[in-house]
Amino acid sequence: MTFDVHQLDTFVLVGSAVTFLAILAVRISSRAGLPSLLIYLLMGVVLGEAGAGITFENAELAHSLGFAALAVILAEGGLTTSWREARPSMRLGLSLATLGVAVSVTVVALAGHFLLGLSWELAVLLGAVTSPTDAAAVFSVLRVVPLPRRLTGPLEAESGLNDAPTVVLVTLISTGAVADNGALGTFGIIVFELVVGVLLGLAVGFGGAWIMRRAALPSSGLYPLAVLTLTFLAYGAAAAVHASGFAAVYVCALVLGNSELPHRQATRSFAEGVAWLAQIGLFVMLGLLLSPGRITLSIVGLAIAAGLVLTFVARPLSVLVSAVVQPMPWRELSFLSWAGLRGAVPIVLTTIPLAAGVDGSQRLFDLVFVMVVVYTLLTGPTLPLVARVLKVARRSEPRGLEVEAAPLERIAADLLQVTISPASRMHGVEVGELRLPKGSSVAMVIRDGETLVPERRTVLRHGDDLLVVTPRRLRDHTEQRLRQVSDGGRLAQWLGDRRTK
Repeated sequence: MTFDVHQLDTFVLVGSAVTFLAILAVRISSRAGLPSLLIYLLMGVVLGEAGAGITFENAELAHSLGFAALAVILAEGGLTTSWREARPSMRLGLSLATLGVAVSVTVVALAGHFLLGLSWELAVLLGAVTSPTDAAAVFSVLRVVPLPRRLTGPLEAESGLNDAPTVVLVTLISTGAVADNGALGTFGIIVFELVVGVLLGLAVGFGGAWIMRRAALPSSGLYPLAVLTLTFLAYGAAAAVHASGFAAVYVCALVLGNSELPHRQATRSFAEGVAWLAQIGLFVMLGLLLSPGRITLSIVGLAIAAGLVLTFVARPLSVLVSAVVQPMPWRELSFLSWAGLRGAVPIVLTTIPLAAGVDGSQRLFDLVFVMVVVYTLLTGPTLPLVARVLKVARRSEPRGLEVEAAPLERIAADLLQVTISPASRMHGVEVGELRLPKGSSVAMVIRDGETLVPERRTVLRHGDDLLVVTPRRLRDHTEQRLRQVSDGGRLAQWLGDRRTK
């Protein structure tokens, strides 16, 4: 197959138009409370053989590109995750990603064989590919639901960690390694791949952070590229020794994202943009891979039945068993169960048996595709309602303080832009009464378009914008103190932090 400059021109024209429309679709999906993946999948189907006539049936290429996109998405997840905030939830997230996955695979596999009449191989594959949740699907909906960190934390950790074990399991089943090695041998292989992948991710992450702190690159734009390249180095190193590349890339990104690196904020913004591009390409490609003519009533019926088992039996049971390591009230467990959205990950995982030529893999792909679409439409828009009914959503209050940050790399500090809103109790507080950590200071106050250099007795007012300079190591402490004063006024030092955790 040749690819000349004329085909390149056509590819650039169509590709840029589709990508731009997909970016605009994010706004539509967020307003509707739907994960953007549904719109992207639909765009792929419209561009495919049943619509614009673009034919795409290369399962091996879809498998490779899908894994590359998932690696980018996981890298972005690790780079943008705060370890300080995620650490309390990591125990439950890890339990959901391992013990919860095992429970879900078992329940769906049993139902697939005895209730849906699938062969044992296809039944286990169905359980394995549908067990992992999808971060992009979950958080595109959760953005509009004001939830406490104790709920968003486990969901975020689970979606970042559960890809690795399921990829290993699906690959072993599709290649026949499970039959060759037995249950105990398969378990040993999974443990080896995960442990070695995590160790390599830690090694590349800490080693890369040490190098980046000492590398004086000539352009600030090179730092985001270097950090993202390090995450792929971890992926490639793990794959080279037959370990889990997904575990390595996520752990490496988590280490790099929480290290004191130059231009860290720019790196995170760059990673988010690249991850969005990867999601768009991934979902559109998966939509192209679907042939609507293969979707029969039998496939739809199997998809609905499998989704019922997954949503109302397997997912609740897996959450309940996983919560043994971190007990939670039944209302919160119920919400975690309902919020386990499946997105592109299950569909991508079905390309593994499809590329390996497993009998019935095409039927499995169609079944999982339909199931993901139907149950995302069911669970996604209802998450805000479920959160209110279960009384797990925080009361939506006007924010008393808005904080934006810009890096000051040469002096290892951050410049915080603080806006005092009408709901803030910082109104009437003197600058000296803020009692910021030693080394942090209010450098400027902007009031009614005029700037003034504050003194200790300068009184703050609603609508003021403050420029606060803080050493990077004290940034979290400085922000916490500002929010305490905004919530409790000048007596915040004695009242403590009353905000809902």
